[in-house]
Amino acid sequence: MLGAIVGDIVGSVYEFDNHKSKDFPLFREDSKFTDDTILTIATADALMHYDWDFAAKYREYGKKYPSSYGNRFQDWIDEVITGPYDSFGNGSAMRVSPVAWFEDHEHRVMELAKRSAEVTHNHPEGIKGAQATAMAILWARSGVPRNRIRRDIEAQFEYDLSISVDELRETYQYNETCQRTVPEAIRCFLEADDFEDAIRNAISIGGDSDTLAAITGSIAEAKWGVPAEIRREALGRLDRDLLATHNRFLSQGVKRVCF
Repeated sequence: MLGAIVGDIVGSVYEFDNHKSKDFPLFREDSKFTDDTILTIATADALMHYDWDFAAKYREYGKKYPSSYGNRFQDWIDEVITGPYDSFGNGSAMRVSPVAWFEDHEHRVMELAKRSAEVTHNHPEGIKGAQATAMAILWARSGVPRNRIRRDIEAQFEYDLSISVDELRETYQYNETCQRTVPEAIRCFLEADDFEDAIRNAISIGGDSDTLAAITGSIAEAKWGVPAEIRREALGRLDRDLLATHNRFLSQGVKRVCF
């Protein structure tokens, strides 16, 4: 899940000030974690409890860490909305990455991704976005070649991954739906040379930069890992409690894949 945290922090300063180039500082003084990081770590925390109560953890973290949540999600945190609200927003995909490290069997990853999404994002597209992201992470960390990841994502989830990053950089506009965030994020991963290049691809197409980079980064981490310097910079921007949960998940929640 560190890749999602890195992407969120890097993208935090570009979400409403898009930078249509790969030439930018990865971290600025004002780069910070946002709701993407908060809810990703909440997912990890929920997975480390036997009942996997995602709703309780999302509300707990949402109340503890005020952030730029969408209006309906904020109402859900505050229990103005008490149940799922048929969302297909990209929030289900940006918070799902720990699921693909907690399990190493496809059917269990699919089921847990669905469970993490549907407490709020129970629209079929919201669930699909979480599942597609989780499966891309699982396949990447299992050593599946990227051409096969592309083929299987297109076949299983019916996403169009044919549009290049260069084309996206010219035409892509701000969008908060799974349908127009997850395929683009996966494409940024598929064309990257390494972890950092994947993050730079995601920022460079514009749009919902922190969430795009969080999704892209979560997949890129599974293939390349996170360089030590980037890891230190990102983790150094978390507070003590978020960092502790991140570290506890690494030691207790990650299921290793045997090649």
